Amino acid sequence: MARTSERAGAAAVATTREDGSSSQSIAAVERAIDVLLLFSRSTAQSLGVTEISSELDMPKAAVHRILTSLRTRDLIAFEPSSRRYMLGAAALALGRAYLGKIDIRALASEELQALSRETGETATLSVRHGDMRVYVDQVVPKREVRMEVAIGGSYPLHAGASSKAFLAFMGGAERKAYLDRNPLQALTDKTLTSRTKLERDLAAARRSGYTSSYGERQTGAASVAAPVYDHDGQVVAVVSVSGPAERLRQEADACAVELLAATGRLSARLGYLPSAAGGDDD
Repeated sequence: MARTSERAGAAAVATTREDGSSSQSIAAVERAIDVLLLFSRSTAQSLGVTEISSELDMPKAAVHRILTSLRTRDLIAFEPSSRRYMLGAAALALGRAYLGKIDIRALASEELQALSRETGETATLSVRHGDMRVYVDQVVPKREVRMEVAIGGSYPLHAGASSKAFLAFMGGAERKAYLDRNPLQALTDKTLTSRTKLERDLAAARRSGYTSSYGERQTGAASVAAPVYDHDGQVVAVVSVSGPAERLRQEADACAVELLAATGRLSARLGYLPSAAGGDDD
């Protein structure tokens, strides 16, 4: 009996790692992180103990202990009337600190490289500056015939796929205000200068998730572009795939698939949930 008790007692003692941490302590931290990450993934504003327990396959008693501990650090808040939990002020502060330090150009760099490699075309990144759109980065493929853009060049929001992506996926009231105050000047003979045709084109883009252009900004060039959303569902950047019009016309669908996958990953890293998108059909 004595030996059995000794073995049971030894099994209950946490093993100690070389760095001084214990396996039990590490497991407790990992479970607490899993709970926090579940709140970040959920589209519900609050979660109950039973939901968390079921989703994470964790005993209710363990879930309750973790929630209690997280509440002491204000990472989780408790609503007494519903007996449900939500992210607390400290979690919000952490999120804001992360978002405040993001460099969208640095964040998108690897995605642009991969996108150019997978499509064999030029991948670009644009940001909005007032009523204009500016290229801030590009990755050019290693092929003889290719497109290159002028970094720092600014363009109106009605001409070209990258520009139209900002216009298509902004809020309806903001889009109307832009169109009311900006004439639709032609940059090429393909530029959409009819407001009716442009709005029809933008509505189609919202249905597909991306815009396209064949010679609308630059003669002989073509591109497909899609927005990158932040945690509030606002467009913070646009990524495009561009190339010679004759070639891209044959590749556009395949390029769009890769493009949407890339912008989806970037948006997710910025905390975006699809239900938060700011664009509409107004």
